[in-house]
Amino acid sequence: MPRFAANLSMLWPERPFLDRFEAAARAGFKAVEFLFPYELPPEVIAERLRRHGLQLVLHNLPPGDWAAGERGLACIPGREAEFRDGVALAARYARVLGTPRWHCMAGIRPPGVPEDEARATWIANLRHAAAEARKLGIVVLVEPINTYDMPGYFVSRPRQAVALIDAVGADHVLLQYDIYHAQRMEGELANTLAALLPRIGHLQLADTPGRHEPGTGEINYRFLFEHIDRLGYSGWIGCEYRPLDETAGGTDRGLDWLRQHGCSL
Repeated sequence: MPRFAANLSMLWPERPFLDRFEAAARAGFKAVEFLFPYELPPEVIAERLRRHGLQLVLHNLPPGDWAAGERGLACIPGREAEFRDGVALAARYARVLGTPRWHCMAGIRPPGVPEDEARATWIANLRHAAAEARKLGIVVLVEPINTYDMPGYFVSRPRQAVALIDAVGADHVLLQYDIYHAQRMEGELANTLAALLPRIGHLQLADTPGRHEPGTGEINYRFLFEHIDRLGYSGWIGCEYRPLDETAGGTDRGLDWLRQHGCSL
């Protein structure tokens, strides 16, 4: 049976971030992930994890200026020093939080920057992040993100991501396969998961359209969960979806998708 981690950047949106740890534990989750921890001291987050008996499975490297629309720096020439500062910041958090995985967002290729220059910048930055991550025993993840939600995002398809990972040449740089993004870009989920499973270090889910919980859209999640089990995937699946009902209590009511799909926490 798959193991599910609550994405606290998406679930329980009506609660303050720090209160979502308790909500996840009360719902039965044993693990959590989130996008960016950097607005809070790492000790504060670590205390919430300990208090509620939760395991942290993933967070992202700093993305640049998120409010201004930046979605990572890895592919952007001229921002290498800022990227390295972000890795150093993430390392300080990892030492406190025990972070096992970093997602390194590729970023949006700036107008006028040739693709080969962006690719070379991405590879060099990932090699630096991988070297720093190895010192801490951290796996670095590369996630293809669909270009409908994030126009211009540099890494948008799983096999493109794997080719870039191969160019980095580090065995602890793996694929973060988000079922929602993969469905939007190309579908063919079952065969792609089977082909790329040895390269996958983390899975995430949401249904489409809407990016809501399983059972609200077109993906046959009951089949997919059984397929993932047959493949022998033993890692976590991050629940990175927007609850269809975002009112108070809506996330908890929406978790009935687990029972409907033959799963539990």
